[in-house]
Amino acid sequence: MAERNSGGAVGAAGRAPAADRADAIRNVVLVGHSGAGKTTLVEQLLAATGTIQRPGRVEDGNTVSDFDEVEVRQQRSVNLSVAPLVHNGIKINLLDTPGYADFVGDLRAGLRAADAALFVVSASDGVDGLTQMLWEECSQVGMPRAVVITKIDHQRADFDEVLATCQDIFGDGVAPLYLPVITNGHVNGLIGLLTQKFYNYATGERTEKDPGAEYEAQIEEYRGTLIEGIIQESEDESLMERYLEGEPIDTKVLIDDLEKAVARGSFYPVLCSGLGVGAQELLELITQGFPSPLEHPMPEITDLSGKPVKGITCDPDGPLVAEVVKTTSDPYVGRISLVRVFSGTLRPDMTVHVSGHGLADRGHEDHDVDERIGTLTCPLGKQQRGAAKGMAGDIVAVAKLSRAETGDTLSEVERPLLMTSWSMPDPLLPVAIRARSKADEDKLSQALGRLVAEDPTLRLENNAETRQLVLWCMGEAHTDVLLDRLAKRHGVEVERIDLRVPLRETFGGKCQAMGRNVKQTGGHGQYAICHLEVEPLPSGGGFEFVDKIVGGVVPRQFIPSVEKGVRAQMERGVVAGYPMVDVRVTLYDGKAHSVDSSDMAFQIAGQLALKEAAAKVPTLLLEPVDELSVLVADDYVGSVMSDLSSRRGRVLGTEPVGTGRTLVKAEVPELEITRYAIDLRSMSHGTGTFTRTFLRYEPLPPNLATKVTAAD
Repeated sequence: MAERNSGGAVGAAGRAPAADRADAIRNVVLVGHSGAGKTTLVEQLLAATGTIQRPGRVEDGNTVSDFDEVEVRQQRSVNLSVAPLVHNGIKINLLDTPGYADFVGDLRAGLRAADAALFVVSASDGVDGLTQMLWEECSQVGMPRAVVITKIDHQRADFDEVLATCQDIFGDGVAPLYLPVITNGHVNGLIGLLTQKFYNYATGERTEKDPGAEYEAQIEEYRGTLIEGIIQESEDESLMERYLEGEPIDTKVLIDDLEKAVARGSFYPVLCSGLGVGAQELLELITQGFPSPLEHPMPEITDLSGKPVKGITCDPDGPLVAEVVKTTSDPYVGRISLVRVFSGTLRPDMTVHVSGHGLADRGHEDHDVDERIGTLTCPLGKQQRGAAKGMAGDIVAVAKLSRAETGDTLSEVERPLLMTSWSMPDPLLPVAIRARSKADEDKLSQALGRLVAEDPTLRLENNAETRQLVLWCMGEAHTDVLLDRLAKRHGVEVERIDLRVPLRETFGGKCQAMGRNVKQTGGHGQYAICHLEVEPLPSGGGFEFVDKIVGGVVPRQFIPSVEKGVRAQMERGVVAGYPMVDVRVTLYDGKAHSVDSSDMAFQIAGQLALKEAAAKVPTLLLEPVDELSVLVADDYVGSVMSDLSSRRGRVLGTEPVGTGRTLVKAEVPELEITRYAIDLRSMSHGTGTFTRTFLRYEPLPPNLATKVTAAD
């Protein structure tokens, strides 16, 4: 839509841009696979508006968005970051997101904070599976979208092929607004299909001229498709009839309808970008075609009891409703919360209510506290520039909210509210760690607490059975970043250790055993003898204790003591130290002493009897078995099923889900899927997802049981 406006307001570097009304704000999230050029595109837009003097380079580690030391080293985004700029009086908050699946938490946070999405696709690499999945997610919620094909000046770039791929994968409503003009591998400019003007960038500045006769056929083909697409979305039903009769449609009418269709989320224009080309056109689309916060639906809001609250809109004078979309912790600066204000106005030094609910299973305890807002800032990468307020529709950073975590709601103290948390995938890669030294151990708990507060895709587990500290992560890259932050940011060194899967023990047959605890050495001794019969129960049978004592050979008050001793020994295991399950124990005989028998004596006798039984009959190690539901593209179903079988899994069946995807269900031992999150991603090229649910315990194969017993 260079078609309407060519001038861009220049924002002064170092001064935070501010908006005085919600319709002068655009919140735009950049989405795309790693390496597609999102961060580079942000640099170009910042430079085009004078927000920065010159664009930085990812390779040089000097970009605005990738300022974290991990990002500089790895040369890729791992965090959500915000870069505000001003164009034609409109404040644009660009939300740069990671393009790697391990950091989907920050990507989802960016989608939550935005009102429109810019899908960034490389002209040399095309569309990956993750980008396709995110497009479908945005489609489900009706989020307005546009596509930017980057790197059109790359030697392997093929604009036409990538455009066709986008139209094939993203579906109807995807059409280009501009065509790149490339001569001898160099991008000279863009042709506007609506205005039929050539925007020439050969001199470094944009100038307009006619495209020339050599482009007439190409313009006519693409322009016809574009106009038909716009007219189909038009609210003026007479346009199509007039167009088909050959009547020329005024360009202004087409642009107006295009902008409405984009804001509605029913039409998806395609733009292109290269070195020094395309920034102006993209800024015009964002300011004129993307919706303001006033046009974006409000997320679901409830009171603290869960009762829905209606009638809240994007009104700076309305009740305060804001959400923490990103939390970072610094040992020197403290906690910084990136906040999207949906209603009301945040001001420095005001007191707000902080609510966090629904993530207790990931280490985020429910909390409701009042906290005082410190300073407000408008972040530009790592720069924190002072802001006078955060009004409805805007994004600001708040310093030193000590209890606020990612996903929390900020509201008025007098009227606490809660926003329904956004969808977040479960972390499915378990990584066991331990502190490297006593000094590290002392600091580990606090450091992990800060990481959990920042990252809702991280789950912390202190496994009581295996006595291991386990980080549940999204993948290997996620794990590496977390451990790097522990070491570099919090000064805590940890090391990975082999993950122990909690097994169980049971008896392999039926037998009788005696527990004899007789110690009489003068004075008060111990005397307890019990005869037990043990037998295995079916899987899931738990534990049964049967009392068959007759004649009072074991006094009534000591029968519970025998059961207590048996239960204690079952918790400790009898072979490899794993809890014992699925056992029936029958107490059928015993002896007692009028003086030396006691509760403790019979507890010990019960424990000894269970150990003797284990020496008489084989004991089995049981492993947990999960039900896996694997959602994968049809192309990878065969590979997934074959792989599950190689993991001692049993495929239960498949069923189609939507178009081009299949759900594979299988039962697989937990020992075989500790790294399945990594393996599935590799097999499915990042498109596969899975969930797991515990089913039951089953006997571990003898060869594996021998290894486990030897290791323990």
